[in-house]
Amino acid sequence: MDFLLQAENISKSFPGVRALNNVQLQVKKGTVHALMGENGAGKSTLMKILVGMYRPDEGSIYFKGQSVHFKSVHDAIQSGITMIHQELLPFPDLSVAENIFMGNEPRGIFPGWINLSKRNRDAKELLERLGLKIAVNQRMGGLSIAETQMVEIARALSNKAELIIMDEPTSALSDKETSILFDIIRELKREGISIIYISHKMDEILHIADTITVMRDGEWIGTYPATEVSQDKLISFIVGRELNTIFERRNHKLGDELFSVSNLDGAKFKGISFSVRSGEVLGIAGLMGAGRTEVVNAIFGLEQITAGTIKVKGRPVKISAPNDAIGCGIGLITEDRKRTGLVLSATVKDNMSLASLKKISRGPFIKKRKEVEVARREVRRFAIKTPSVNQVINYLSGGNQQKVVMAKVLLNDPDIIMLDEPTRGIDIGAKAEIYKLINELAAMGKAIIVISSELPEVLGLSDRILVMREGRIQAELTANEATQEKIMQYAMNTTGYNYQ
Repeated sequence: MDFLLQAENISKSFPGVRALNNVQLQVKKGTVHALMGENGAGKSTLMKILVGMYRPDEGSIYFKGQSVHFKSVHDAIQSGITMIHQELLPFPDLSVAENIFMGNEPRGIFPGWINLSKRNRDAKELLERLGLKIAVNQRMGGLSIAETQMVEIARALSNKAELIIMDEPTSALSDKETSILFDIIRELKREGISIIYISHKMDEILHIADTITVMRDGEWIGTYPATEVSQDKLISFIVGRELNTIFERRNHKLGDELFSVSNLDGAKFKGISFSVRSGEVLGIAGLMGAGRTEVVNAIFGLEQITAGTIKVKGRPVKISAPNDAIGCGIGLITEDRKRTGLVLSATVKDNMSLASLKKISRGPFIKKRKEVEVARREVRRFAIKTPSVNQVINYLSGGNQQKVVMAKVLLNDPDIIMLDEPTRGIDIGAKAEIYKLINELAAMGKAIIVISSELPEVLGLSDRILVMREGRIQAELTANEATQEKIMQYAMNTTGYNYQ
């Protein structure tokens, strides 16, 4: 059988870590090949080898039937392989056309000159080919995340890519934007372009993929036709065990009201009122831009509150900064762990202790031995996979980074815990562990607020669900009342939106 790409017996080691062990991957021309596995399974390492960022220790790569040895990303791009990373890194102050042809500009008559009219014309044709109505002279920084993603695809096509690797391409997209992306992927397939699609979203994988390869612990587990594998079976392949249910429904009585807000106004929300009881998990659902994140950020002192009242255990409190919120027993696990939750250049230990230095200090001095003891304890408690508490956190997988964020927040022992997109971009195994932890915290009597764009997550975790739209609460549903369809109706003020 002919394959566009064949990677055979690929192995790669780093100091103290065997990242890949005899991994294989075969991608057919004009298909979507999904690559799945827990964070740390080796997916990223394999992709970095395919695009020339790493050299394999062992194994062979064949592209279009020819053995290839990429020494750089440029070599891979020149051969027809490109990757769109999860963290999009456009040049925000340059135009769309400049971003599309960066490093590949059409030349003018004189040496060193760029043919601007041809560049803009070609950029327009590429965008039209993708069905996009984006002005090529528009500043890149003014685009939405979805539009930025589409421009990245146009950039890949400008390099005549025959294989495009997409890493978590929908992690920050709405359902409607995801559907548009899927339409573009189908068009690319019709043109004979192959896609390696990396995602933790089961429904997306089963919807868009032709073939699925599963990796676990740096090894190839299997490759399956997407039509012949169920979601339950796929989960068992990924985590190496059956997960009868990843949501454990709690059966305990709720306590007294721990937290409430009344008529809260801010720049992007108005008239927000709700309460949370001890032992309760309150879910907040809504589309991107509904104001969910802004509400919890304001409660935590990251954004200004212009009106309204916050009460903790029945007493009004004033919160102007995160220190105020922490002092009131409120903790926030932020939406973007890399931008606002972690110092990526710092160690696991330093990140954990950052928000609770008073507990490990004597006067102005940090008790280093105490800091290490606490970090090691939390690593064991959260089952964080790291060679050492002195490991730089940027080298940990996404799921393990998220566990460090949670450990950091929980070291202050808050009574009210707000989690904004707590499982974004992490694998199903790590998700199950975080769901278990949320339930354990509720069982301890904590008041939990969970914001999530994944409706099964909101439905599986919550005792009650608030639905927001355009900065206001549109509905409050009990766990028994709530369905995906009802939530979407309130979130969109319509009958909902489904993939086509």
